[in-house]
Amino acid sequence: LRDLGVKTVMVNHNPETVSTDYDECDRLYFEELTQERVLDIYHAENSSGVIISVGGQIPNNLALPLYRAGGVRVLGTSPRMIDRCENRGKFSAIIDDLGVAQAPWSALKSTKEALAFAEKVDYPVLVRPSYVLSGSAMNVAYNSEELEAFLAAAVDVSLDHPVVVTKFVHGAREVEMDAVAANGKVVAHVISEHVENAGVHSGDATLVLPPHTISESIVKQVKDATAAIAKRFQITGPFNMQFLAKDDKALVIECNLRASRSFPFVSKTIGQDLISVATKVMCHYPVDEEALPGLHHPLQPTSYVGIKAPMFSWPRLRDADPLLRCEMASTGEVACYGRNINEAFLKAVISAGFRLPKRNILVGVQDTFWPDFLPTARRFHELGFHLFATERTAAFLNENSVHASPVAWPTDTDGPLPNVLRLIQEKKIDLVVNLPNNKTKLIHFNYLIRRASIDSATPLITNFQVCNLLAEALQGQKELPATSLFDFQQGTV
Repeated sequence: LRDLGVKTVMVNHNPETVSTDYDECDRLYFEELTQERVLDIYHAENSSGVIISVGGQIPNNLALPLYRAGGVRVLGTSPRMIDRCENRGKFSAIIDDLGVAQAPWSALKSTKEALAFAEKVDYPVLVRPSYVLSGSAMNVAYNSEELEAFLAAAVDVSLDHPVVVTKFVHGAREVEMDAVAANGKVVAHVISEHVENAGVHSGDATLVLPPHTISESIVKQVKDATAAIAKRFQITGPFNMQFLAKDDKALVIECNLRASRSFPFVSKTIGQDLISVATKVMCHYPVDEEALPGLHHPLQPTSYVGIKAPMFSWPRLRDADPLLRCEMASTGEVACYGRNINEAFLKAVISAGFRLPKRNILVGVQDTFWPDFLPTARRFHELGFHLFATERTAAFLNENSVHASPVAWPTDTDGPLPNVLRLIQEKKIDLVVNLPNNKTKLIHFNYLIRRASIDSATPLITNFQVCNLLAEALQGQKELPATSLFDFQQGTV
């Protein structure tokens, strides 16, 4: 905005988010983000418009109230369209009307109807409240008891808006679309992919650009759906969409009519400032569409890979269970680049504070994961790691020619096997791999193992896809040269 000669006023209730860039605006207010306070500042400053699409969920929630208050010009996409996107029921109905594919869904009218829907489509189902921050109260229910409990929590955080129940698609990849549109036409876009399968909040996911597993057919479906949705909602400004990809079909998850946390990452990775483009279209300044990565001429790196990895603060959260779910838990992120996905991934996790294992790895895997986990365990074994495992997992691995030493559960302190917690606490384990799922019976024991890992500062992995990529990266990448994004983009690597 300053480059465009426009004076700006920023309202932000968190000083830390502007502590390094406090002088980027002409005036800065440290005030709560409420309708009353924003209106006071808007009129006191005699503002000509307000941009709400770069501040996350809270400003988006204020879009319709500010619009209805009168006298406030919301720049960018219409607040009425923002409401139709944020309201899960309205959005899903519009997606059906467009003929764009999505998972089966139902708007909650009663617990009885929700239970009947879940029985019809088969568990698991995803409970999705509207207008919520960081996936609050969003959960996957695997049975009727969980569904009833999750519905109660969802209604508590979304009192004035509908809760939607959606069929949860197991084993699906998750694809991100970050884009900018002008009057319903997409003028810039970037497609990236999660390392983790669907079920992990996008803020906690490990993001890869360019995508590494999805097909050209999926990419085309994602682009077609994005174009149709941008046109229907007459989007002007930044937006983010998420898709499921499975069996060569792309299904819409949601559309956020605002800049996402992945916007800076994808902008840096492709060397195109998307938020500058979004600002121009929202303020009705012309943009050179031919120079932008539109749907028909994408811009993606070909000689390098970018990975955005999450950072967590589990050690500061006493007794918190470090499992990744649909509700966001990360408190930061890092981005790293490499000549291939293995190099970029190892650089990213190291930068996020993860120590690569040197000798001993502890494995605890729910038995339904065993067939898929076996090749990963074999890679670790071939790399020379000594595997420790909970008793049944150790028996399975040994039966399949992967040597593993069995360990005793946390409460078994007098038996012949070494106690799992003691091994962790005595720093005899370099990495803990704990892969439970909804069928895990020894829930508390697995929690104790995860918590002991956090409390002893032992690296912990709780996601199968991340564990598999780590094994592949350790096997395939022998050196990590210190190269910058500038080096890659200048072609000096």
